[in-house]
Amino acid sequence: MSNKDFVLDAQSREEVGKGASRRLRRDSGLVPAIVYGSSKKPQMISIKHKELVKHLDHEAFYSHIISLNVDGTAQDVILKDLQRHPAKAQILHADFLRVSKTKKITTRVPLHFINESSSKGVKMQGGLVSHSLTELEINCLPGDLPEFIEVDLADVEIGHIVHISDLTLPQGVESVALIHGADHDLPVATINKPKGASEDTHSEEESEE
Repeated sequence: MSNKDFVLDAQSREEVGKGASRRLRRDSGLVPAIVYGSSKKPQMISIKHKELVKHLDHEAFYSHIISLNVDGTAQDVILKDLQRHPAKAQILHADFLRVSKTKKITTRVPLHFINESSSKGVKMQGGLVSHSLTELEINCLPGDLPEFIEVDLADVEIGHIVHISDLTLPQGVESVALIHGADHDLPVATINKPKGASEDTHSEEESEE
């Protein structure tokens, strides 16, 4: 888990709709957002664009508990969704989900792949790493939420597929896919033989003869 604490200030807003959101972004430099969950009514809020972007520079912000202060009242949330402008470096909208320390949540966390270049399949066998997943959907209590999950490829050889079930998850953290059964044990990464490798080897053998 990350040791960094994230605090985000927000203000409640009453005007809704596309026109109101455009004015909010254009005239005030604010991002329209919504906070919902925990059996409470959804609340429309706005956040300073600069402050939100500053936090988004930290990978942990996407999978960490955030203290969201709305009009001075703090509540624990996680970032659930983010809409970006397709052509500009601009955040268009954000969704935040309220969380309870005693209730499990379902969210996605990034996968960090380590020892790729030094793995058996790459360093000793000349293979190429292919990633099938870059994040994992998990279920856990907010206090057990990891910043990321490591995928260690050190001992992976060519042709071997790393599945979700091969990952070492932190205590208290479950894979949502595996909760649904072994049929949902998706591939995470594999080390493939480079294209043309077998043909090149065959040609070399023929030339030696």
